[in-house]
Amino acid sequence: MRDGHIHTPFCPHGSSDPLERYVEQAIVLGYTDISFTEHAPLPERFIDPTPERDSAMNSRELERYLAAVSDIKARYRNDITIRVGLEVDFIPGFEEETARMLDEVGPLLDDSILSVHFLPCRGQYVCIDYSADMFAHIIRLFGSVERVHRAYYETVRQSIRAELGRYKPKRIGHMTLVRKFQRRFPCPEPMTEWMVAILDDIERFGGELDGNGAGLAKPLCLEPYPPIQIMAEAQRRGIPIVYGSDAHCAADLHQGRDAMDREALFVDNGGAPSYNEPK
Repeated sequence: MRDGHIHTPFCPHGSSDPLERYVEQAIVLGYTDISFTEHAPLPERFIDPTPERDSAMNSRELERYLAAVSDIKARYRNDITIRVGLEVDFIPGFEEETARMLDEVGPLLDDSILSVHFLPCRGQYVCIDYSADMFAHIIRLFGSVERVHRAYYETVRQSIRAELGRYKPKRIGHMTLVRKFQRRFPCPEPMTEWMVAILDDIERFGGELDGNGAGLAKPLCLEPYPPIQIMAEAQRRGIPIVYGSDAHCAADLHQGRDAMDREALFVDNGGAPSYNEPK
């Protein structure tokens, strides 16, 4: 029982639940292995497009976050495996800054995820998962729902192919996050070929997939990221799938897991760290 995608009180848009509450809840649920993967600080010259600018941890908090998770990892070492991790944003145009950050922090991590939340459009960046109203604005910027989806999937593909150094995360986070508001803004095209192309890239570069249960708890989504049929195709190809609750409070742990377990989708990756180690 592993959860490879958990946030913490260091998340500005999360809850104040202490790390201990997450750990104790995970133990009660039967988990033996969890990763705290807080949103890594955004590049210094990147301007967060969300109204509160609260998408990620402040860079001043990074050292304290790493110390806190390392401390709780040691305190619970006899009860559960705890991994020190980060969820790293891939932002087109900021690859060098991201690589430098990973070079600095990578040696301190046990686990990491590479995710796309931001897309460039018309000289600005937009956050695709902030709210349904903001997503409506993004559709207007791009011109159609289909164009938003294509831009998102192409950016995910760029993230897989990007040169981000030896500590680049190899697990791709919530690869269909663009579907978060699909029940209000359905995409006329299934986009299956784009999703399969992402699996092609993950397979080619030896990556992993975040089997993210959070979408099942979102009323305008009601499916995991990615959908079950795409995870089944990943499993057929032998791509490791690591369940992630994407919990932003302790009560979110295990969300979507039972429904996904019924499909027998999760593939053990042997406990290997989810960043690319030096050759």
